[in-house]
Amino acid sequence: MSNGPVGVALVGAGVISGQYLRNLSAFPDVRVLGLADLDTERAAEVAREHDVPVSGDLAAVLAVPEVEIVVNLTVPSAHAAVALECLRAGKHVYGEKPLAMNMDEAAKVMAQAEEHGLRVGGAPDTFLGAGLQSALHALRSGLIGEPVAVTAATQSLGPESWHPSPEFFYQPGGGPLFDLGPYYLTALVSLLGPVARVAAGTRRARAQRVVGSGPKQGTVFPVDVPTHVNALLDFPGSATAAATFSFDSAVNRRMIEIIGSEGALSLPDPNTFEGPLLARGPHDADWRELPLSGTTAGRGIGVLDLARSLRAGTPHRASGELAGHVLELMSAIAESGERAEFRPVTTSVSAPEPLPEGWDPHAATLS
Repeated sequence: MSNGPVGVALVGAGVISGQYLRNLSAFPDVRVLGLADLDTERAAEVAREHDVPVSGDLAAVLAVPEVEIVVNLTVPSAHAAVALECLRAGKHVYGEKPLAMNMDEAAKVMAQAEEHGLRVGGAPDTFLGAGLQSALHALRSGLIGEPVAVTAATQSLGPESWHPSPEFFYQPGGGPLFDLGPYYLTALVSLLGPVARVAAGTRRARAQRVVGSGPKQGTVFPVDVPTHVNALLDFPGSATAAATFSFDSAVNRRMIEIIGSEGALSLPDPNTFEGPLLARGPHDADWRELPLSGTTAGRGIGVLDLARSLRAGTPHRASGELAGHVLELMSAIAESGERAEFRPVTTSVSAPEPLPEGWDPHAATLS
């Protein structure tokens, strides 16, 4: 087993890469060694900004022997193909969400990893942040009794007003379900365990959208996925959940409320790592804010947990199995919307263990 910090490379130098590069560069247990992109000039420019020593195409960073984990930040349609190439090169893979475009692709990725004795991790890692980790501790302490029901919603008018290239949000692998659903569904599975079956209704409000900012402002593009999804989720032996995912709503809302037999929890936005986390008992006049414990370091803590787990020989939390279960949930929700029937969920996964008390991304633990 290797020792010391874990070498990491990133594939995809788009908007999200800046957050990963800033955070991973600040974690002493990983070393960012490479950055790849189809646009090698952009890769070189971003690499210079963040003092990354190697840039170029995917082959260039896979050739760096010290790279052990590749962080896959490509567009959803490329997630599986890039992951497979990295695994064939002997690298562990941590991918942005979704894990793949469909379950067949995901199965190939997981089979390739098993064949080569490698690990797969998957975003989102927001469930490892202080807000949702504190919610997990509150649930396990029995603060609200037994979970009974969940209401979750993410509603907006869509990303085209601010994103300079929003087209991929409205292509297969996107839409509010596949773009934002992973944050909500991963949070719920991490808190309540796996889902057994789902039902849904889906709609598309408009066949076209318009880019609202940047050099392509005013450009009209097609909408190829549902933009409003209402879903029901059945957690066996636990709660039922009603979830709304919408790019058609004038109301801007991000919420998860878990109702228990002895009260309720109002969770923070699961696309963040912070609070507030609120609780209310059946006789309380109002919500009260709970103290948080844990990290708010941001995107990349799932990669760090994978790196530390590699060295320790322990399971990592933002796993391919968790990401695969969430992918099947989203796929089953989409199928239910098309077929107007309940759909079973065949995969299962254990809820990840909480991060240990005092887990600090900025403290060196690997020597």
